Amino acid sequence: MDYRTSVAVIIPSLNPDEKLLHLLDGLTAHGFAHILLINDGSREDCAHYFETAAQAYGCKVFVHGVNLGKGRALKDAFNLILTDFPQCIGAVTVDSDGQHTIEDTAACAKALVEHPDALVLGCRDFKTSNIPPRSRFGNVITRQAIRLLCGIRVTDTQTGLRGISKEFMKKLLTVKGERFEFELNMLIEAKSDDIPFFEVPISTIYIEENASSHFNPLLDSIRIYSVFLKFILSSLSSFVVDILLFSLLVAILRDIVPGVHIVIATVGARILSSLFNYVINKNNVFSQTTPSARMLVRYFTLCIVQMALSTLLVTYGFHLTHWNETGIKVIVDAVLFLFSFQIQREWVFRPAKHSNRKVQKNAK
Repeated sequence: MDYRTSVAVIIPSLNPDEKLLHLLDGLTAHGFAHILLINDGSREDCAHYFETAAQAYGCKVFVHGVNLGKGRALKDAFNLILTDFPQCIGAVTVDSDGQHTIEDTAACAKALVEHPDALVLGCRDFKTSNIPPRSRFGNVITRQAIRLLCGIRVTDTQTGLRGISKEFMKKLLTVKGERFEFELNMLIEAKSDDIPFFEVPISTIYIEENASSHFNPLLDSIRIYSVFLKFILSSLSSFVVDILLFSLLVAILRDIVPGVHIVIATVGARILSSLFNYVINKNNVFSQTTPSARMLVRYFTLCIVQMALSTLLVTYGFHLTHWNETGIKVIVDAVLFLFSFQIQREWVFRPAKHSNRKVQKNAK
């Protein structure tokens, strides 16, 4: 199977320059037969680049009237591949700013043909000296955060050079994310669906200190880490509910069962606040809307184990260090909080599926 005719090339583009035409010249010269270019609401003075792409290079151009984001551009491209490109097994996504070479694009297309069940990632080497500090810092932080928060171990979480099969495209059409966060959500979806990652080492190219990048470090990072941020907000809201319920139950039970009202209020408040937290985490944080007794049992098992560990570790820590008990509890519960997030993601709210296959890597 010839990858040049069986794998389409998708290029999302916002306000391109001459580098786009240079990329198209190289792709067509290499023999890629199907090139889909998404004009994501570019300025009017950039229109001639898209006209040249269609007329001189035979590209299929899809236009957004306004900028809708890279995620939306990719999903619209996936839909077109599924409906208008029956001869293709999938596509390779390529950035339009000159960061991806024709050779690397071809390597990812070949990998997709050889491994159609995998998500192919063109991964850069961030140890090289030509990487702008902003990009180096952002990628290293994101890679470690995604490993910690999502259990995903890949070399390059933000690469725009990816090989995606048609079958995976069908699932990606309903994945949340309209902008840069969609590329991270794609990794999370692959892990959730037991789709292995196949890494292809590629050249690390940054032109003009990556000045043409449309990635907003603040806003897009917030979108990328939204799952963990929602988990934190869920935990804080559950804490508030726990305190309010405790206060209410103490006031009600103080004269009814004096002496044991604090114990009853503590247990009752914790059970109700845990149910509240379970519903929020299940539906809004980890997006598991299907009713599941298994998840509920696992959640309360985790709660019991977490409370027992907290008690034991705080007690042991106090006898060992004689520090303030509250200070020790803050440290212990902070560590358990991080583990709780990962356990809820990987065990409590994980759908019943086969275990994830190992990450594959390819030598260039």
